[in-house]
This record gives sequence, structure tokens and C-alpha cells, in this order.
Amino acid sequence: MPTKVIPIVAKGALRAPAPAFRGGELLDTLGRPMRDLRISVTDRCNFRCVYCMPREAFGADHPFLPYSAILTFEEITRLARVFAGLGVRKLRLTGGEPLLRSQIEKLVAMLAAIDGIDDLALTTNGLLLAGQARALRAAGLDRITVSVPSLDPAVFARLSGLGHRVEDVLAGIDAAVAAGFAPLKINVVVIKGTNDHEVTSIARYFKQRGHVVRFIEYMDVGTLNEWDPSSVVSSREILEQIGRALPLEAAGRARSSDVADRFRYLDDGVELGTIASVTEPFCGDCARGRLTADGQLYTCLFGAAGHDLKGPLRAGADDRELAAIIVGIWRARTDRYSEERAEALQAGRNRPVPKVEMYRIGG
Repeated sequence: MPTKVIPIVAKGALRAPAPAFRGGELLDTLGRPMRDLRISVTDRCNFRCVYCMPREAFGADHPFLPYSAILTFEEITRLARVFAGLGVRKLRLTGGEPLLRSQIEKLVAMLAAIDGIDDLALTTNGLLLAGQARALRAAGLDRITVSVPSLDPAVFARLSGLGHRVEDVLAGIDAAVAAGFAPLKINVVVIKGTNDHEVTSIARYFKQRGHVVRFIEYMDVGTLNEWDPSSVVSSREILEQIGRALPLEAAGRARSSDVADRFRYLDDGVELGTIASVTEPFCGDCARGRLTADGQLYTCLFGAAGHDLKGPLRAGADDRELAAIIVGIWRARTDRYSEERAEALQAGRNRPVPKVEMYRIGG
């Protein structure tokens, strides 16, 4: 299949080389601060989504990390405290599926107690949420995002890879509302020819319940999902489809480093977002670090290799030494993969490159 040429609009032009710190913020080589940290607490998942852990590649015998290789709650909390001291203000727990991590609410309580953290969130597929929402709220979790690729039972079962029921995920969302998490954010990865026909119905369903849907362009995360640019539905196409039935207005971004463009429905003000990493790359404003379950720090969702923090941590490094390691990693950061991909697609090139799989890095 020929490579699809996708119109690209850069979001946040990359800046000239910057100093290491500005106004107390740690900066990378392109002047981007480190404000957000996504923490993967497990590489295991109870779904086999086609865009993340396709069933063909992740069978029953797939070798996941042994428990001894995974950071303990105490180790995660210590590293998070060091990151907070370097300017991180937002933490998000991811996986795999984070609700598979036993007693995850204990980790939430530990992280919620860290000085300087203003926002503590979690992203889940929602299957186990009904039984855990109240405990997570009581522990101090601020927000929940649920991934819902489809509302059609047959499409959902196929996309989730193991025949799961969308009704169980929707019950988890209702339980989260009852626990005090409303409104939730709902992530929808849109794939052409698979669930793109549902965009408006999904938008309407969650609009009626006051939740914020974020439609995400299908990305080439990892190397196993057989991504092809012809499967991408652009955010512009998504907005045009929704806008014909549910008129919208632009709402801007809450922060320049946020990944979602925000919109509001004209009739009730409920928000909707799009994440256009493929057609409107936003590398120039990226302020995210990612910590894997086994203690590797990645500075890009599409990174090929991480930086080991678990080794120094378990070898006895103190907090000052750990901070120095992190500072060195971030100051050397040059990542701009989405822009590089866009440039390659514009030139008619689509050559796969090694990347970490999303189930390890948490999206």
C-alpha cells in the first residue's frame, strides 16, 4: 500500500538551545521544562488491544516482568518525590493496566502526600474500575481517564482483543461518577475502517453524561501494531464529522504543554478534545517524562531506549544523586519524534524505527 501523505501543522515551534534552568524549571536542549510524569506500575494487561498489545504478539506465554524486577510502592514514591523536587507537578498512573497492580490505592495515598504534586490521575481500560473506584477516591486520586475504543459490543470485543464487554467498562465509569470523579475523560483511539463511523455517536453518548471525550489519532507507538498512515483519521476529519451534528467552538489549551486541543459544544458547554500527534505534532511543547514499571526513564513516548533509575536506586544512591542523574538525562533531551515522522511522511517515507512498546510505557 502506498504511503499516505498527511498534511502537517506543527504545534509549538521548537526553540533555540536553552539554558539548563529558567525560573527554577529544569529545561532540555530545546527549552522544554519537565512538568509531568507518567508512571507505569505494571506491564501486564487484561486487554489485548490491536493498537497496543495485539493478541497475535502477546499470547498466554508472553514473558512479562517478574515481580522482583518491578519497582515497589516505596521506590516509586521516592522517585516521584525526587521528580517533584525538580519541577514535576502532575503524576499519572498507567500500565499495562494499572488496576491489575495489587493494592494500587496504597500507592495512590503515598503519592498524594508528596509536597508539590498538584494533580494525581490514572488511566485505565475500566474493566476493574467498578470494584476499585471508591478506594481510589478515598486514597486521594484526583482524576480518572478511561479508554473506550467503541460503544458497539462487537467492535469493542474485537478491539479489546479478548472479547470483553463494553457494558462492564461503562459500569466502571458509572461507579467512578458515584465515587466523585465526574467528569471523567474518555480516550478513543480512532482507526479508519474500524471505529471511525462511531465518532459522532460516541461523542453524543458521553456528552449527554457530561464526560470529556478525547479522540486520538492512531499512532505508530511500538513496533507490533502494524501501523500504517492510511489508517489515520485526522483530528480535522473527526471534528468535521462531529460538528455537523453537534456544533462546536474552539476552547484553546489549558496549558501549552497539554496534548489535547479543547473544544466546547455550543449548546451546553461540555468539552471535547482531540490529540493530533500525527497530523499536528506538538513536540515543541512536550513536558512529559515516563517511568516504566522496572524503573526506566523515557523522555519520549516513541523512545527506543530508556535510562535506568532502578539500578542506582537499589545500589544505594541518595536523593541528591538520583536528582543529578535525572537532571543529566533531561538536560540532554532532544526528542521530537512526531515532528520527524511528519517530515518523513511529507517526503513520502514511512520507514519503521525501533521504539518501546506502549504496554511498557503507558501511553
